[in-house]
Amino acid sequence: MLKSLLALFEDSRTQQKPAYTLELATAALFCEVINADYEVTQTERAEYEKQLRKHVSIDEETLKTLLKQGEEKAESAVDLVQFTQVIVRQCSAEERIQIIKSLWAIAYADRSLAPLEESTVRQIAELLYVPHSQFIKTKLEVLDNTVSEEK
Repeated sequence: MLKSLLALFEDSRTQQKPAYTLELATAALFCEVINADYEVTQTERAEYEKQLRKHVSIDEETLKTLLKQGEEKAESAVDLVQFTQVIVRQCSAEERIQIIKSLWAIAYADRSLAPLEESTVRQIAELLYVPHSQFIKTKLEVLDNTVSEEK
């Protein structure tokens, strides 16, 4: 009897679908960085859209819906784990590093880095199991690109 009860719980657990799609989880994390310093600029919003386009291949209308849903989910979220778990399960280490690189691009979109933005990217990197060396490397790559664009 105990085995059948355990099997029932195991079946229900394996049939559960993730709460979010990979695309929505990524969009929500990008929004977390935008909202981190409580100052949302147009350049950050434009970079958010640009970076999201790099990670998803969907039509224009679906992208606009995803951008809006990402903002809504980020605003109502109580933690980052609900989003990062989806990404960890579905993405390779290299894909997760590219997400961190995109987060840095969004954080530096307004040509400044607020401490809360850096802290948010750091938290996400840790939850995505991105090594600290890659966290720093991607930050420096994006910073170097940002400085090069200013010249």
